[in-house]
Amino acid sequence: MNQKLEFAQRLREAMVAVGLQPRPGVLHNLFNARYWGTSVSFQAVSCWLKGQAIPAQDKLQLLAEILKVEPEVLRYGQAVRQRVQDKRKRWDEALSFQEREMFDAYLNLPVEQRKVVREVILAFALAHEKSKA
Repeated sequence: MNQKLEFAQRLREAMVAVGLQPRPGVLHNLFNARYWGTSVSFQAVSCWLKGQAIPAQDKLQLLAEILKVEPEVLRYGQAVRQRVQDKRKRWDEALSFQEREMFDAYLNLPVEQRKVVREVILAFALAHEKSKA
């Protein structure tokens, strides 16, 4: 499924979750009553619900507010959010105090010195990968 169709599915599900019928007219009226910019057309809202278009960021934020869902979840889905949270969790759980201290020191280095440190680490990682093969 493509991103536009996936967005449309999440939009319809969010509408149903707050007790709205997933119809363009319903969303069109509700959206334009709260949007401070130029009103969106019925056709634009219809395209959102059919999976033919994804609204711009400002419109997406208002849609999320109206539908009581986080904008990133409405736009990209819960799976993307979960992957980000899993990655953060991995960092939180995997790093020791000494490693966190080292990263803090690294971040305080001037850019040129950070580049050198990065190249050294990547060289070690490449050598390690080759030794495993």
